[in-house]
Amino acid sequence: MSKQMNYIDLFAGCGGLSLGLHNAGWKGLFAIEKSPDAFETLKFNLIDKRNHFSWPGWLPQKNLDIKVVLNEYEYELIKLRGKVDMVTGGPPCQGFSTAGKRDENDKRNTLIKDYINFIKLVQPKILFFENVKGFTLGFSKNKTKGKQYSTYVSEQLKSLGYDICGEMIDFSKYGVPQKRCRFILVGIRKELGIETTILAEDFFYKIIENRKSFLVGKNLNITTTLQEAISDLLRSNGEIDSPDTKGFKAGIYAKALSKYQTYLRKNKKQGQVADSHRFVNHKEHIEKRFAEILIKERRNTTISDGSKHKYKTKKRTIVPLCNKVPSPTITTLPDDYIHYAEPRILTVRENARIQSFPDDFEIKGKYTTGGKQRVREVPRYTQIGNAIPPLFGEQSGLVLKQLVS
Repeated sequence: MSKQMNYIDLFAGCGGLSLGLHNAGWKGLFAIEKSPDAFETLKFNLIDKRNHFSWPGWLPQKNLDIKVVLNEYEYELIKLRGKVDMVTGGPPCQGFSTAGKRDENDKRNTLIKDYINFIKLVQPKILFFENVKGFTLGFSKNKTKGKQYSTYVSEQLKSLGYDICGEMIDFSKYGVPQKRCRFILVGIRKELGIETTILAEDFFYKIIENRKSFLVGKNLNITTTLQEAISDLLRSNGEIDSPDTKGFKAGIYAKALSKYQTYLRKNKKQGQVADSHRFVNHKEHIEKRFAEILIKERRNTTISDGSKHKYKTKKRTIVPLCNKVPSPTITTLPDDYIHYAEPRILTVRENARIQSFPDDFEIKGKYTTGGKQRVREVPRYTQIGNAIPPLFGEQSGLVLKQLVS
């Protein structure tokens, strides 16, 4: 029997990539995540429920800032050299995201240097790095005259002895019901001793090559529409009092209506309440506005400034969804999208489905937050919006094992 391959997950969030790697047969050593909310979800699902990590005794099993880990555990990290197959994860993306303000001075951008320092210390065999599309764009005013952050990272990792290849990947082409394009970078340490056959770019060929057999093997389609993802979670299917929040209603399951629903529901039965499927209490005039938008506005694109004026809203993004194609990219702002068939925003569970989380993956913490707390808290919607879809993570994990096992 071949040795089980291990990895460390940096900027792990609620555990979307870790869940995918778990399903692909990897074993986690530990995960670094700063947010207590996101770490609570990761701990419940991957540490407590699935026993996925063989956590070292020297590292506290709690939310930690990577800067603290680098400063306080440098000696322990160096001792891991030669024992770690892979380091995964990309720094938080808000400073680079084209969906936001793309702030060159966003302090989170400096986490790239922390990531590179971590790689210097641990020297894993493989790197798997994910970030938003904006990561490949240069900032016009930065000191390197608009140099792309992706180029900077690639150059730094090459100097550490890694063969590097990075490409944009659209997750909707891998069974995820969401047109989510992300920058994926793979690195393979040259000291592996593999003479001519294995290069980082092989990952991108092999994941395309394996895609059909992987999805067919799970009885899934290569392309899954939004309706196929969440139509069993309609509010019209029925509701009960929310089990985790007073004054709210939660949805129950209808019959599974697609291969994708059957796959992610596991053992959830018709009539049961779904985890984190709490409906927002929209005011009557908001529901009327949403209903009108669903009738009159173009689907899967934000409504025009003229329409925003007509509906008396100053929101930057309002997108009525289309049921017949994959969803646009799920964001951390739940009120960006209107459900394709009902005058409401999506629930956390519906977003989790669109991100390919199975229904037995329970999301912890507050549902939403606002004001100054947005800087400090990572509620359920944000945890899911920031995650790597586990279905893509599993496909990646299988290919990465093929490359170096």
